[in-house]
Amino acid sequence: MSHPMFDRHQSLLTQAVEAIASRGYWSPYAESPRAYGETAIEDGRQAFEAYRNAQFYLDQPGVQGKAGSEVSPYGLPLNVSYPQCAPDALIDAAKTAMPAWIKAGPDTRAGVCIEILARLNARSFEMAHAVMHTTGQPLMMAFQAAGPHAQDRGLEALAYAYREMKHVPETAIWEKPQGKNPPLKMEKKFTIMPRGVALNIACSTFPTWNGYPGMFASLVTGNPVIFKAHPTVILPLAITVAVARQVIKEAGFDHNLVSLLIDDPKVPVAKDVAMKADIRLIDYTGGPDFGNWLEENCRHAVVYTEKAGVNCIVVDSTDDYKAMLRNLAFTFSLYSGQMCTTPQTVFVSREGVKTPDGVVTSEQFGHDLANSISKFLEDPARAVEVLGAIQSAATAARIEAAQDLGEVLRPSSAIQHPQWPDARVRSPLLLKVPVSNERAFMEERFGPISLVVETATTSESLATAERVIREQGAITFSLYSTNPVVVQLGEEAALRAGVALSINLTGGVFVNQSAGFSDFHATGANPAANACLTDSAFVANRFFVVQSRRHV
Repeated sequence: MSHPMFDRHQSLLTQAVEAIASRGYWSPYAESPRAYGETAIEDGRQAFEAYRNAQFYLDQPGVQGKAGSEVSPYGLPLNVSYPQCAPDALIDAAKTAMPAWIKAGPDTRAGVCIEILARLNARSFEMAHAVMHTTGQPLMMAFQAAGPHAQDRGLEALAYAYREMKHVPETAIWEKPQGKNPPLKMEKKFTIMPRGVALNIACSTFPTWNGYPGMFASLVTGNPVIFKAHPTVILPLAITVAVARQVIKEAGFDHNLVSLLIDDPKVPVAKDVAMKADIRLIDYTGGPDFGNWLEENCRHAVVYTEKAGVNCIVVDSTDDYKAMLRNLAFTFSLYSGQMCTTPQTVFVSREGVKTPDGVVTSEQFGHDLANSISKFLEDPARAVEVLGAIQSAATAARIEAAQDLGEVLRPSSAIQHPQWPDARVRSPLLLKVPVSNERAFMEERFGPISLVVETATTSESLATAERVIREQGAITFSLYSTNPVVVQLGEEAALRAGVALSINLTGGVFVNQSAGFSDFHATGANPAANACLTDSAFVANRFFVVQSRRHV
């Protein structure tokens, strides 16, 4: 007998499975604010305000006290406290919850997971305000990225996992001819068995967009999930966990299948918990140092990491110079470069940039790009709705330290936010360095820091970009050229380096945007990530197939 939640969402699940095969545009969650009602933004703000100066209720086991010290990058103290639970208690409760969840089967688990996504979707503006005031994303970006786009990614991972599980039949009759003798006949039963407890270590900039794929891939394949929140960005995941626990309980299962783990920045617990033998899956998004440590040390678990890289652009030629500059200005400004997809290094040769109006020198290109960014941000009220706020003081300090790396084409400056006077808002820093200064560009510099690197030729630009990506990793690679030979060389370099390539973006699509159900986010083929969000490899190793057989 099927579960009511599966019956309710079966049609949507079918569409999602079809969408991951076609890879065209599809999204079941509206990205227009109007779809959520005329009062949705204000309702979301009020829901967010209700969390402030209060205790966040989660009826989790092993509570040892309260913790939480989030302060909005916009200068607003949150003063939210959360239950701080003993990791072993959460793990034990998760293991206890597993048997009934396993027995429920893929259909029921999928139905419950999609119901969680539906409830989260209904609270997208509540989530938007929570994400805005923890990550620093501007409100509309927080709504889309942490709401419908994150939900898209969660459903996408769920659909991949569901498809992989459904490829395994529940039963089969095996009949082998034996000549004149009666055939050998056996009945075989195949059961999907999860690996075990999953630890999802969330990042400080996109906790839901990066966190939901692992969460739903694990849950639908039968694995309980413990979310380890970043200590400065807890509220969005607390809301997520609360919604998930409520739905799971309503569905008739143990709500300890999902829980929240928090720590004190001075006493981090992620390493200790990750090394526990009962942790069998780890999803991690964040800096490369800890990501590399997880990959090297957590041999008892399957580890999926998305780390930092040095995203590159090669500029050779363009058929619309101004449109290219506008596209790049937005790309460098969006959320102040605090995205794993934002380009850092722009390679341009001394031969200049070929345009319909003639060749633009590399020196002029650098100044034109700086001016384009400045023009794009000249209205402070508009600028802050693109830039958002700097999530951490460490990123703000990094901007100051980077100014000595090369010639400053455009200095970073503070921008006064018209609504939040204490907001930490900085405009992009643009530098120019020679290709010989590898110290400057062969390292990720997270935040609104970009470098124009002058090479001798476009061939050197492509070769250097490929080397950077192969050695340091990258999530994105972008090329501007009207020369088919250069485009072919760029595509070949991207294939060798294992990085997604965008060619001649001049319109309303930007290299740092990634569409659910269509774009494969990261590849797992270079040091920036060991996994892709989302493909079959991201989900298939989260479960085993265990069989039994008997003579008929």
